[in-house]
Amino acid sequence: MTFMAFLRHLLFCAGLAGVSALVVRATIDARVMDQPNARKAHTSPTPKGGGIGIVVAFMLGMAVLYGFAEFSRLADPYFRGVILAAFAIAVVSFLDDLRDWPFLVKLAAQLLAGLAAIFSGLYVSEVHLPFWGPVELGMVGAAATLIWILFATNAMNFIDGLNGLAAGVTLIACLFLALIAQAQAGWFVYFAAMVLAAGIVGFLPFNFPRARIFMGDVGSQFCGFMLAMLGVAAARFGQVDMSLLLVPMLIHAVLFDVAFTLVRRVVNGERITQAHRGHLYQIAHRSGMDARWIAAVHWGFAALGGLMALGFVAAPAVLKPALPLLLIGPQMFWLAYVALRARRAELGPW
Repeated sequence: MTFMAFLRHLLFCAGLAGVSALVVRATIDARVMDQPNARKAHTSPTPKGGGIGIVVAFMLGMAVLYGFAEFSRLADPYFRGVILAAFAIAVVSFLDDLRDWPFLVKLAAQLLAGLAAIFSGLYVSEVHLPFWGPVELGMVGAAATLIWILFATNAMNFIDGLNGLAAGVTLIACLFLALIAQAQAGWFVYFAAMVLAAGIVGFLPFNFPRARIFMGDVGSQFCGFMLAMLGVAAARFGQVDMSLLLVPMLIHAVLFDVAFTLVRRVVNGERITQAHRGHLYQIAHRSGMDARWIAAVHWGFAALGGLMALGFVAAPAVLKPALPLLLIGPQMFWLAYVALRARRAELGPW
């Protein structure tokens, strides 16, 4: 890719960021309020649904991609599957912001969106293993893809509880993913990651450090779903063994927080569909840690995952299986630090 082409892409994304900002500004004026309660961090009513700006910018970018950037399009069935599924997630989650539907309703919508993408043919059908080569997965790959989509979508939704946390993590993940994708000639992943990043750039100044509006489910679920789908598309980078691990590495801190919290609640006999404030980032905040620092920690984890993903792409085959495991150490340190703060703050069992 030439420098002039990259500059044109940046200018286009800057325009999308402006569109996102305008939509977010209008959404603030619409005054769809998020009321505070015992499980939320904010203490005064705040507008929500700002993620609609991200969705509008992304859909506009995809329309341009489909109409004018043939070099970076997926095959039509895949493309239609992704866009249809993303649109369904956006509509249902926006209605959820308005009506506050039960979790099972949201899960059903995510399931249908995931199935729409999979039935279009966009799922992990094979993996490239070091020293082994390609391994066909068949229907096991389709089932694993569906589980991945549901987990990533909900993980980003669950982590969106402090100003700038989910949006910042998604932005950093998209930038690293775009960098990796252009090096692998994965032009759809490159373009889609850049467009999603542009939408977040337009939203983030309204949400961090002081929130004039929250992303809402329409933003967090949409970002999680699109990262999941980009992870599936990136799994097809034929020159990178185990490329299906790239997006999980980029958002590893989000996945770790949600997975640890889920396991802890199951072990404690808690109902996992019940709302709570037991995520690690929430416990850190309840212990007195500044919300801006917690967001910065997670941004740092995303950047660390990005650097590790760059190393993963360039690493010899013998090292690839070990590199993702190196990300567990910082997460265990964060877990120990949060547990220590919780004990000092006498938060009790969590």
